[in-house]
Amino acid sequence: MEFPIFQVDAFTGRLFGGNPAAVVILSEWLADETLQAIAQENNLSETAFVVPGGNRFELRWFTPTVEVDLCGHATLASAHVLFHHGYALGPQVAFGYQGGTLTVTREGDLLAMDLPSRPPRPVPRDASLVQALRAAPEAVLQSRDLLAVFETQGEVEALRPDLAAIASLDTFAVIATAPGRECDFVSRFFAPGAGVAEDPATGSAHCTLVPYWSARLGRPRLHALQLSRRGGELFCEDRGSRVKIAGRVVEYLSGSISV
Repeated sequence: MEFPIFQVDAFTGRLFGGNPAAVVILSEWLADETLQAIAQENNLSETAFVVPGGNRFELRWFTPTVEVDLCGHATLASAHVLFHHGYALGPQVAFGYQGGTLTVTREGDLLAMDLPSRPPRPVPRDASLVQALRAAPEAVLQSRDLLAVFETQGEVEALRPDLAAIASLDTFAVIATAPGRECDFVSRFFAPGAGVAEDPATGSAHCTLVPYWSARLGRPRLHALQLSRRGGELFCEDRGSRVKIAGRVVEYLSGSISV
């Protein structure tokens, strides 16, 4: 069987920036072990699998090692493929996933996702987190991921965490964040336990970052940068129980895979 595949750089306006995601268009769901094997073969932080179905498209995401419950950049990449390759008509596309429905809307040169908010709650600063980060954040909070808040952008840039120790923590991932020098806030995202040492640009992390920074700064609209080597730029809005996360995308390749 052959299926169309695309690779798209998300949360960037330049090729070789942002976060690359593979998007595979299926006619029906393959076995989970086959989906995982394809994601492992692609060896990107995420591969999105899309199945057309009536008024919405079904969507799942896999890292090279596990299926994840939510992935923003691969959702953005999937919407780009559907809009630009004749799979979807109109300015909006709806995706069904294990948590309900996500929508992506065209807004000029941006694609804007409507995602669930995951506000974090304060938790004690555990010594194991400090040891894993090799730095002491000023505050620690948690939702799905641990959120380590630092005073300055420079501290986040300087982090050289112990990735094996990060993987051993009782959390999906660790987000490091601080006020930005040229934006509202910056972040980095480490998920070695899920097969992603450091993610270049992470939409799902901003489901937690946006409510935190919106409350701290006292306004809903926020401009964010992710400080990975490839870099990522996100335009965000706190909408209460939902967050809007928008960005640009650049398509790198298209082709087909044989399974």
